[in-house]
Amino acid sequence: MSAKILLVDDDPDLLRLVSIRLIAAGFEVIAVESAEEALNALAVQRADLMLSDWKLPGMDGMALFEEARRRYPALPVIMLTAHGTVPDAIEAISHGMFAYLIKPFDGKALLDKVNQALLLSSPPNPLKHDVDDWRSGFISCSPVMDELLAEARLVAVTDASVLIRGESGTGKEVLAQAIHRASLRAAKPFIAVNCGAIPDNLLESELFGHEKGAFTGASQKQNGLFVEADGGTIFLDEIGDMPLPLQVKLLRVLQEREIRPVGAGRAIPVNVRVLSATHRDLPSLLQDGSFREDLFYRLNVVSLALPALIERREDIPLLARHFLAQVVERYAKTDCHFAADALSFLSTANWPGNIRQLSNLVEQCCVLATGPMITLAQVQKAMLNDAAAIQPLAEAKRLFERDYLERLLRLTGGNVSDCARLADRNRTEFYRLLQKHDLAPAAFKAGLAP
Repeated sequence: MSAKILLVDDDPDLLRLVSIRLIAAGFEVIAVESAEEALNALAVQRADLMLSDWKLPGMDGMALFEEARRRYPALPVIMLTAHGTVPDAIEAISHGMFAYLIKPFDGKALLDKVNQALLLSSPPNPLKHDVDDWRSGFISCSPVMDELLAEARLVAVTDASVLIRGESGTGKEVLAQAIHRASLRAAKPFIAVNCGAIPDNLLESELFGHEKGAFTGASQKQNGLFVEADGGTIFLDEIGDMPLPLQVKLLRVLQEREIRPVGAGRAIPVNVRVLSATHRDLPSLLQDGSFREDLFYRLNVVSLALPALIERREDIPLLARHFLAQVVERYAKTDCHFAADALSFLSTANWPGNIRQLSNLVEQCCVLATGPMITLAQVQKAMLNDAAAIQPLAEAKRLFERDYLERLLRLTGGNVSDCARLADRNRTEFYRLLQKHDLAPAAFKAGLAP
């Protein structure tokens, strides 16, 4: 796939000229004339690089850079600047801007900088298979997820420890597996262990192994999971549930790169990358003394936060269809599909159990379906059986209203007059509704909407 470049310049001639050069070089270009349009475009679809003029109407290029860096920290930015703003551009580079180009610039200099930035933001895949295979576990069209996966891709090729945060059911182990597949350790084992599911008195033996006779019932020597994962990756899920005495021993493993099996007289060197995850608030555990601060900083070299499902609602129809296809194949059922209003209902529902809850509900609907179509009534009945999925009326109305407005904007390509006519509202009232939900019609115009 060609890289996607967001080009921002209020000079139509320069915008057209740079676009032609980039397209001729094989890039996909999203061209906009203001910082506000740029942020709207990024909210609709992720870019691989932003190329922006410094002088822009309204929000200038520096303010755009700072806002983009806050929202999308893995997005590289190249600034186009005049001689008078070079000192400012140099200062911006110290704060994370990739580079700047002084106007006028030639095409070769532009393409050189663009290629350098893209190489930094998307490091070469160490494996020979397709570069997108590593993220195959994620079904998503969400810019939020694209940004998260871009950060995961950057950290994957290093050996840095990663702490994955997120609510239960958001896919923390799936992300850990993706990082492993994109790493130099991909050919070696990936081993996942849930620290909260193993009794405290057995967890040390599971992780580090034990010698024969080390404790009652240890009838033979056993390698621990760190030894089994040697050369690869170990994923410690629910790390916040690990007992304090074992936290001390894990810290030593991270510091010394060696483990000591229970009952052993000597340590064993191991070469293992540690990924960890938790749905708990580790900083609060630090304050009450139930989690070691030194271990936290060893595990939290890089922190990645998975969004809740309701933060990526545009993915719900994709996920629902994906899970339905899996269930149909698993149970060898006649092919079935969701009615449009059933999918709309799923998209606006509350999902405290996140993706796991959605998967279970789809399976329930499919198993109980008596025809080829899963109707709204069937989905609503399945939801009623799950009390946690019921949301307050005010929240349900808010979500429905936003989804309704988004669908109108997509249908009309962002034409507010057409939207207002379809909604049977006047333009002024419709604009107020858009402002209420922070929706920008320009983001849905042709070429920007997904």
